[in-house]
Amino acid sequence: MARIVIALGGNALGNTPAEQQQKIEAACPALVGLISQGHEIIISHGNGPQVGMINLAFDIASRQNEKVAAMPLQECTAMSQGYIGYHLQKGIAKELRLQNMPWQVATVVTQVVVDSNDPAFKNPTKPIGAFYDEATAKAMMAADPELYMAEDSGRGWRRFVPSPKPADIAESKSILNLLDNEYIVIACGGGGIPVTRDENGDLHGVSAVIDKDFASAKLAEAVGADYLFILTAVDHVCINFGTPQQAELKTMSSSEAETYISSGQFGAGSMLPKVEAAVSFVKSGKDRRAVIASLEKAPQAMRNESGTLITL
Repeated sequence: MARIVIALGGNALGNTPAEQQQKIEAACPALVGLISQGHEIIISHGNGPQVGMINLAFDIASRQNEKVAAMPLQECTAMSQGYIGYHLQKGIAKELRLQNMPWQVATVVTQVVVDSNDPAFKNPTKPIGAFYDEATAKAMMAADPELYMAEDSGRGWRRFVPSPKPADIAESKSILNLLDNEYIVIACGGGGIPVTRDENGDLHGVSAVIDKDFASAKLAEAVGADYLFILTAVDHVCINFGTPQQAELKTMSSSEAETYISSGQFGAGSMLPKVEAAVSFVKSGKDRRAVIASLEKAPQAMRNESGTLITL
């Protein structure tokens, strides 16, 4: 039996609650298929579209109605963890019932500790929320000195937030206790709620976005997982993508992956963070492996019949 952390992309979960529930129910046979092979699974997920919608809704509502408070980004992340976890719990529980399996499923609202001195805090790179014209954006920054906004891809001005690296999973002991009692655990949604730890050990939320794949790798490390599965829209990692020389990789060592990264083989907004997170995990302990594969073929990937296997 292996312990597996599975990272699902937020874009794969749909853009509306109804679409999300439908996509989750379609994905659950593959997820539960790993349990039927005798494995323990922890599920993490992205929240890019979802947290953006929540943040935008509160932003608009607070400007139009004084009874609606503006909502900090970390609270928006917590909300997205809750409702995506709710849908995953329902879908997985239904599939477990159909397969007559005794497992339970629970969502852990997860705080992910980051270093307050992380250089990312001085270089906000993650765009979130609505687009504004330049005059409105500059007025918003004048009203809130902590707000950083910039032009985004010719579409207007937008808020940018830091993306620090994860350092620790605050709820790792709770997650382990649930695993020991035959729970499927959903954790680190949206990369987790970014928090810093003060000199007394207390946690404080910060406005930032942690990359989902890096958070999943840190989660896998924290719970002593054997595998990190990063499930995406493609069956394999490719080199020379989009060219006549495109080639699928069935296996890749961490050193080979680092060579490909150095040569610019992977897109910064797509495959690069997935490969970097996979390398980080396999280098964090003995006999740890990562797999990048499509969601639909997750059980086949566990049998080395699909996906790209990354080893030390």
